[in-house]
Order: sequence, then structure tokens, then C-alpha cells
Amino acid sequence: MTELAAADLEVIRLGEGPRVVLVHGSVVGARVTWRRQLALADRWSLWLPNRPGFGTSPSLTRGDFEAEAPLVAALLGDGAHLVGHSYGAVIALYAAALRPEAVRSLAVSEPGSLRVAAGNPSVDAMIAGGRELYRLASTLTPRQFLEIFRGNLHSAHRTPSELSADLLAGARLLMRERPPWEANPPLDDLGRAPYPKLVLSGGHSEAFEAVCDELARRIGAERAVIAGRGHTIPATGAAYNQRLRRFLTDAES
Repeated sequence: MTELAAADLEVIRLGEGPRVVLVHGSVVGARVTWRRQLALADRWSLWLPNRPGFGTSPSLTRGDFEAEAPLVAALLGDGAHLVGHSYGAVIALYAAALRPEAVRSLAVSEPGSLRVAAGNPSVDAMIAGGRELYRLASTLTPRQFLEIFRGNLHSAHRTPSELSADLLAGARLLMRERPPWEANPPLDDLGRAPYPKLVLSGGHSEAFEAVCDELARRIGAERAVIAGRGHTIPATGAAYNQRLRRFLTDAES
């Protein structure tokens, strides 16, 4: 499929209260990415969309942050908190700018929008490494591609010697996904938006620290570091949940 509507997406819904839309990144879907955040359903209504190609959501020709942003923006309804991780954080940045009136708060962790801090040597090296990986994609198996990709990101996910059906499908989606360093999110628009913002990093990568520092500066966001699981920040569980819970509560007050 080349066109989708928000209603086409599989959306896992848990809890009652103010809506929180959580957008996962590459390779693994909503159930794996946010499995440690389900405790937040004690106070909020969690909406966990599976991006196109994940779960039972129909596929796009390829994953694309700009094509997927309107789908996420539509899920905000009359107003919701928006949370994104990695590639999902890039989508969240675009989605928030599309419907600022529907955003109650915005929290992103280590978005792959590396161009935000282009010129930083660590960031430029990460972009160059990513470009080389995609240049070589046709010579690599999905498992080889995934292992290199995760290693470059310092992902806490381990890549098994044989990929499960879901992981193989996720790797194949990744191999044709639009690279996130092509993103040029509308930072000026986000900076003018009045809702609270939070930018999180994992304290493991000079490149991601530079990206998150610059992003927070440009959009006027709170800045926090949650270490322990590399790039896979939601997997810290209690530490991530505690920081997000405090942020959401403050945003509502």
C-alpha cells in the first residue's frame, strides 16, 4: 500500500484517563518497545499504535517519517500527550508540528534526526556510517544488516543467530526504511508551541547526546539522561517510567 489512514493502524489501548500516544521505532513493534511502560495505564489511557508493517498494520511501500506523521497526528484526537522513541521520536516531532493544538505534551528519546546536530564530528561520523550501511544493504543478509545497525546505535536488544519471523520482518522493513538522518523537523514551529517538551538520552553516545542537547535547546525542552540500556531507553523500565510519569503529571497541572 502507498496510502494509509490512521484507522488502518493496529492500536493497542490500555487504561483510562488522559490519552498518551506512544510511537515505537524501527525493527520491533509497539508491544516489545513499550512492554515496560504498561504500568502507566494506572493513570493514563495508553494508545500504542503499530507503525505500518508492524503487527497487523498494513505496510507502506517503505517506512517514512513524513508519511507516517499524519497518521500519528490523527491519533491525538481532541488532545493527547505524545511520546516517541528513536525513529518513532522523529515521527512524533513531525506529528506534533502538524497538530500543535492537539498536543498536551511532547516527550522524545534519542530521535534519529541526526541532521539537527550536523557538523558535530561524532554526529557526522554516525551519519557516514549509516550511509555506508545502506549502500551495502544489497550485499548483506537481514540478520547481518540488523546486527550492524544495532551495534552502531548501542541498542540493548540482542540479535540472535537465527531471526524469528517477527524480527526478520522488522529487519526487512528497516532495510528499506527512509533513513532518519534525512529528517529536517520543523524545530522553529516546535519551539513556538506552548506545550511542555522533554528530550531524553541514554548517556552512551556522544552523537546522540549532541543531537538531544541541540534539539532540546532549539525547541525549549526539558533535558534528561536515563542511562543503563544504551539507545533502548524505554527498556530501563522503572527509571524511564518515573521520569515520564513526573513529566506527564506536571504537564497536566
